[in-house]
Amino acid sequence: MKEKKTTMTGIILAGGKNSRMGVNKAFLEINGVRMIDKTMDIYRRLFSEILIVTNDPLPYLEFTHAAIVTDIYKGKGPLGGIYTGLFYSKNPYAFVSACDMPYLNKDFIEYLAGLSGKHDVIVPALAERYQPLHAVYSHNCVPSIKRLLMLDKLKITGFYRDMRVLAVSEEQISPFDKDGMLFQNLNTPQDVDKAQKNT
Repeated sequence: MKEKKTTMTGIILAGGKNSRMGVNKAFLEINGVRMIDKTMDIYRRLFSEILIVTNDPLPYLEFTHAAIVTDIYKGKGPLGGIYTGLFYSKNPYAFVSACDMPYLNKDFIEYLAGLSGKHDVIVPALAERYQPLHAVYSHNCVPSIKRLLMLDKLKITGFYRDMRVLAVSEEQISPFDKDGMLFQNLNTPQDVDKAQKNT
C-alpha cells in the first residue's frame, strides 16, 4: 500500500559549522546508516517536497529528489536556514529539522503535520522549552523572520510572539518518545557513541 504524503514541505537544515564535531554531521554514520539517509528516508515517505538548506551544496548533489538551496542571508544561523527553507517552499506548511537528529520519529512528525491548519507554528514544548528545530512552520512566518534577520536578532523563537503558536505538550509527545531521546542531536563524538548504542 502506497503511503499518503502530506501537502507539506520537509526542510533539512544542513548549514551548521560543525565546529565541535569537526566533520559534516549530516554524513555521520550511526550503525552503518548515514544521518542524512535516515532523515531522507523518513522525509520521502511523508513530504511532497524536500528542501536541503546548506551553504556547502556539493556533498548533497546525490539527492536528486530534493531541492538544494543556500542561505539567502548568510551567517544568520538556524533562523536564517528556516527563513530560506520557508522562502523557497512551495507548500503553505513545512516541517523543519536539523540534519543531526538520530531519533526522528516518522509517526510523531505525521502527528505534528496533522495539527497544522489554524496555527503558524506547531512546536513541541518540553519543560517549558520549545524544540524549534523539530517543528512545523507556516509560510506566514516569513515576514516576521525576515524582520528579525534584518535586525540581526537570531534567537529562533524570537518571531513566535508575532505568530499563532501551538505548543505540543509533553503529554502529547510521550507516546512517541518512550526513551526521552526524540529531540537529541549530535554535537560531540560522545553523542555519536550514545546514538550507536540507542538506535
